[in-house]
Amino acid sequence: MPAKIPATVITGFLGAGKTTLVRHMLQNAGGKRIALIINEFGDLGVDGDILRGCGDATCREEDIMELSNGCICCTVAEDFIPTMEKLLARPDRPDHIVIETSGLALPQPLIRAFNWPAISTKVTVDGVVTVVDGKAVTEGRFAQDEAAVAAAREADDSIDHDTPLSELFEDQLACADMIVVNKADLMSEEELSATMTTLKEGARDAVQVVSSSMGALPAEVLLGMNIAAEADMAARHEIHHHHHHHDDDDHDDDHHDHDHDEFESFVVPLPEIRDPKAYCDHLSQVIRSHDILRLKGFAAVAGKPMRLTIQAVGPRIEHYYDQPFGSAPRQTRLVVIGLAGLDRAAIERALAEPVTA
Repeated sequence: MPAKIPATVITGFLGAGKTTLVRHMLQNAGGKRIALIINEFGDLGVDGDILRGCGDATCREEDIMELSNGCICCTVAEDFIPTMEKLLARPDRPDHIVIETSGLALPQPLIRAFNWPAISTKVTVDGVVTVVDGKAVTEGRFAQDEAAVAAAREADDSIDHDTPLSELFEDQLACADMIVVNKADLMSEEELSATMTTLKEGARDAVQVVSSSMGALPAEVLLGMNIAAEADMAARHEIHHHHHHHDDDDHDDDHHDHDHDEFESFVVPLPEIRDPKAYCDHLSQVIRSHDILRLKGFAAVAGKPMRLTIQAVGPRIEHYYDQPFGSAPRQTRLVVIGLAGLDRAAIERALAEPVTA
């Protein structure tokens, strides 16, 4: 029987830097054939487009599969397993599979899915990598947008109960084989050391804690752990969320869907922008004014053939040109993600103000 294909699960909160880490991994894969499965929040497709624009032969269209029909841990039977079967049936099977989960996904149900008979003899979970926003954690938060977190806490009827976001963060850490403290370049040496020590002390035995800036870690650090995480679920228990399985097709969707009701997302199409720096400065103000948790997408810049990628975590914005538009429409397309109750109309007007004035 052929050896099982290793799969690495990349999890972490919204904006921690998962896509940036995967992009760097692809660009430095050293000839290893890597297939990607990406689980977007909503039918957005932006992370897949960012990874396709990495400018490397490992970013082939056929090697990137997107699951956008819902959270990966709620659509195992309908979406994830068939996608895995299709990937494993290919004549040019990959050397490694990387799964980037939505920032809202619980990793434990996904890891359990690797015990399903359809794939259990063909693939194994090499390891679970949880990416955290190191700067936010240093400042006493698990997400950059403190206002959004406060709003979630206020909406909770129980004074002693953590917000759904903090529970999710703890569950992602509980499942990790490696914790990546990203955005180390925004932290002092003392802050980074203290944060890594705290995370290490709270993690399971033998969990590695490493740091990165812009997700820049060698592929050999992230891949090749040989953990077989699906055989070690007892040590990766959900701290707050419990999914009860009576048989392979049973899943406690009602409880988990409640967590996703805390969030909403929408896409804002816009014309070309004129000044990338000025527009990104404007985006920071819009994010602050409307408590936007995550903003990402692409912009068409007047006079520039290249597409401008925009990724914002709270008011901090990264932007860079990634690839020519080619035959694609020259359109700006931004995805807004936040807690439920966003004033969509006001946000759309604010985002459009500099480009329609």
